[in-house]
Amino acid sequence: MSADTETAPRAAAAPARRTGAPWVLMYHSVAEFTDPAEDPYGITVTPHALEAQLLWLRSRELRGVSVGELLRARAAGRGAGLVGLTFDDGYTDFLTRALPLLRRYDCTATLFVLPGRLGVDNVWDPLGPRKPLLTAEGIREVAAAGQEIGSHGLLHQDLTAAPDDVLAQELRGSRELIRELTGTLPAGFCYPYGHLDARVVAATRAAGYGYACAIDPGRLAGPHAMPRTHISQADGGPRLRIKQVRHQVRELRRAVHL
Repeated sequence: MSADTETAPRAAAAPARRTGAPWVLMYHSVAEFTDPAEDPYGITVTPHALEAQLLWLRSRELRGVSVGELLRARAAGRGAGLVGLTFDDGYTDFLTRALPLLRRYDCTATLFVLPGRLGVDNVWDPLGPRKPLLTAEGIREVAAAGQEIGSHGLLHQDLTAAPDDVLAQELRGSRELIRELTGTLPAGFCYPYGHLDARVVAATRAAGYGYACAIDPGRLAGPHAMPRTHISQADGGPRLRIKQVRHQVRELRRAVHL
């Protein structure tokens, strides 16, 4: 089971703010496909592409780790050479396709799951193929394999449009359900669709999460609105390097304006 706890990343919050956000990569599904029409949202990479991307990281002396592990390492001054790996939604292919590759390259990741949609599919993606989500047993198996389990809310809702009572249930209710599944309160949250505002960020912090992942949070960036880099099937070595540099430049600019 993952050693991540609700308190571990809190110590990393202040150092992470001072030194800029770490580089965190955002994945969703890992599955075979040949026709781009099968992936209209650009959320799927093939196992071959994921392996090539992990190899690229390793060739540059970088290692992919869960966000919890990354933040703890940075707080202890050991974050050099670490990159965050995240997988949103909790598809069954994480267990069957991604996990074997993560193990092969000595990596870990954070899997953001939806405990209100166990064993069903991605109904929120109407144009894409149906992708099954992990069952309770699948989530426990991922946690037992040493991967971090985080919350993606209960039902994959846009939290900026949610009333306060629904927002609280999405944040706190999902957290408690994950504790029931894994025995550990999740430290991390991931905003569905990447949508957030000041109210949602404040509620996430108040719900007890040590950190939260966004996509491009703009002026809200911080420990509870961490930027991430979307990774697609098209991202080979040169594109990954460009995305890495863009992240570095963005964080330098943000530091100048703090």
